[in-house]
Amino acid sequence: MSFDYEHTVTTSASPADVWALWSDVGSWHRWDRAVEQVAIEGHFGEGAAGTLVLSGGTSAPFVLEIVEPGARYLDKITLGELVIRIDHQVKATAEGSEVTVRTTVEGPGSADVGPMVTADTHSALDALVEMAEKLS
Repeated sequence: MSFDYEHTVTTSASPADVWALWSDVGSWHRWDRAVEQVAIEGHFGEGAAGTLVLSGGTSAPFVLEIVEPGARYLDKITLGELVIRIDHQVKATAEGSEVTVRTTVEGPGSADVGPMVTADTHSALDALVEMAEKLS
């Protein structure tokens, strides 16, 4: 059983400005209100692991499965039997950037949990691009 979701926004910010926010885990809570705190061991690269504290205090381990600096990262979050993969991609456009987030939730109850996991995606991406545009 799985749940899939995708959302794309465009921005005048450059891919480098979007990447600067994505690769700074300490800023995640500023643009994603579902996140209270993030700690990562080592640098922001493939295989790096950390802990994500979600709003409400739920703590979840995560691993960066794919990191393509300046373009893409995919993190895997494990909550009990649920596995959540969030694929973040940014690419240059003539006007700035296109930012896409794809979320896959796998495991028991994924059809119910998926909509809760992705409920704030629109607002998180809007906040992210607003912050990135201020960096430009």
